[in-house]
Formats: sequence, structure tokens, C-alpha cells
Amino acid sequence: MHKEPFLRMSKRESIGLGKVILIYAAALLMALIVSAGVIVALVHMNPVDVYKAIFDGALGSKRRMWITIRDMLILLCIAVGLAPAFRMRFWNIGAEGQILVGGVVSAALMINLGGKIPNILLLVLMFAGSAAAGMIWGLIPTIFKASWKTNETLFTLMMNYIAMQVVTFCVVFWENPKGSNSVGIINQSTRAGWLPKTLGTDYFWNIVIVSILTVAMFIYLKYSKQGYEVAVVGESERTARYAGINVRRVLLRTMAISGAICGIAGFILVSGSGHTISTSTAGGRGFTAIIVAWMAKFNTFIMVLISFGIVFMEKGSIQIASQYGLNENASSIILGIILFFLIGAEFFVRYKVERNHK
Repeated sequence: MHKEPFLRMSKRESIGLGKVILIYAAALLMALIVSAGVIVALVHMNPVDVYKAIFDGALGSKRRMWITIRDMLILLCIAVGLAPAFRMRFWNIGAEGQILVGGVVSAALMINLGGKIPNILLLVLMFAGSAAAGMIWGLIPTIFKASWKTNETLFTLMMNYIAMQVVTFCVVFWENPKGSNSVGIINQSTRAGWLPKTLGTDYFWNIVIVSILTVAMFIYLKYSKQGYEVAVVGESERTARYAGINVRRVLLRTMAISGAICGIAGFILVSGSGHTISTSTAGGRGFTAIIVAWMAKFNTFIMVLISFGIVFMEKGSIQIASQYGLNENASSIILGIILFFLIGAEFFVRYKVERNHK
């Protein structure tokens, strides 16, 4: 006699926002409980003290708070750039390269035009040049994908390594001081090409630029005709063609936008943050931003919270290492556990598990 399973799973037709928040809150609580168990088992320390140290490392002082906000904004900017590409199911793994080429253009303009033209004009040129460089870097694999059906995942990934070599090539000419194998802080005395300090903070314009991009991308994806075309192509290229959508044009347009925004992130890193360029300027953010965009389901407002959470934990790792003499990877373990539970919560958002009454 066939025995029915105790539980059955079915896809949800709809779910309220309140229930979604409850599911994610439960997942976060479970993640913290499991993390606490791991901390006790591995290092025999009070997990509450560790959590306090993480908070102190990220927000324990005004300076730490602004650094956390600065890095959160950069991660958010990259995630916003990746959103339209991934919404279209174009797997843009090349954000690192797009950031680097955007950053190297900004650095080149700072080095060669700094002090020779008005700073406002220099900043405009840097912004436009970085966006154009990122756009071109994103369009190269897209043209091959649209024309010859190449694999965009591998192509965009390889473009990252080419971008790193471009930066390495430029550093040879821009070494400061000579023989240091680094560019150093560009225009440190004149601050030419630096985003100006406004309202008491060096990161005011970072906030303005990323906020505008975040709101604009939300409106673009949710309410514009082009955003609708991106969604349709992402669901099925065959359906899109049947509906009269020019898939090739949508691919090129969407990746142009995606690459340009990642290039702008390079501009922010060079002009509004580090004021230098190196192969580590992107710092793996292009890959972390994929997690941000995917977990947020391409909703740029939700990306704000996820970006903050990830950067919060990353900054907390520094405090853990210094305060308790632990490896910085301790916080990465906690972050990994939290991400595991939050990603797992996606299952319960999409599906419901019920007792089988038959």
C-alpha cells in the first residue's frame, strides 16, 4: 500500500509583505543562534561579546560609521549596475573589470589634467570617461553574445583579467615614487579630481550619486517600457521575439547601462574614496555585488539593506581580529552562516510546506 508523505510542498501563488519579512526575520534569528554555537565551539568566547565587537568595528565611532557608509555605497552602486543585466539573465561576471577600467580612466585624467583645468570640469570628464569605459568593457562580450552566441559568463570573467593587466601596465608609467610599484595618492596636495568635501563629510557626493542611481534604476526596471523589455527577455528570448521585441538591441542597451554604472563605481572609488588606482581597487566587490543583487531580487531599495549588512559584517571582522586576537575570517564565517540562512529563506518565500492530510 502506497503511503502518502507526511509533508507536501507547493509553489506559492502570492505572499504578503508581512509574511516575507517574518520569514527573513526568522532566518536571521536562526543564523545568529547557529553562529553563536559556532563561536562557543571554536573559540570558547561569549558570542554576545563578539557581536558587540562587530558592531563597534562597523559603527563604534563617527569615523568608522562613515567608512562603513562609504564602502556600502560603493557595493550598492555595483549591485545597482548588475541588476538590469541579471534581470535579463545575462550573467555579467565582469563587474570587476568594468570597475577597474572606469577607475583607470579617472586616474589618467587626474594625473594628466589635474591643476590644468577647473576641478568641476575635471570631475565631469572623469565621471563621463569612467562611465564610457565601463560601458565599452561591458559591450564587448555582449556584441559577441548577440552575434555569435558566445558564453557571456566566461567572456565577462576573462575581461576582468584583461582589465587587471591594463591597470598593471598603467601603474608602470604612473609609479609614485618611482620603483614603488604603486601609484600612491593622486594629487594629494591639490586634491584635483577629488570629490569635494561638502556638509562636513568627504562622502556627500558619493551619497548623492549612488542615491540617484538607486532610485533611477528602481524606476527604470519597474515602470519603464525598457525595463519591461528587460524582464521579458529575461523570462524567454523566444517570447520576446514573438512579442516583437528586438532582443539584440535590448541586450546591447542593457549591458551598456550595466557596464556604465560599474564604471561609475570605479570613478567613485578613485575620486571619492581611495584617490589611487591598483589591481586591487575593485577588491572583489564585483562578485559580492552579485549576491546583493540576487538576494534583493533586483529591487534596488532592498539592495541598500543587504549592502549595509554585508559591509557591516566585513568591518566588524577588523575589530574582532584586533580585540580578541582572532583571524579576520571569523567574521566571514558568521557572514557566511547568515547568508546561508537568508538565501535558504528564499525557498520558504517561493514555496509553502504543509502537512499532508490525505
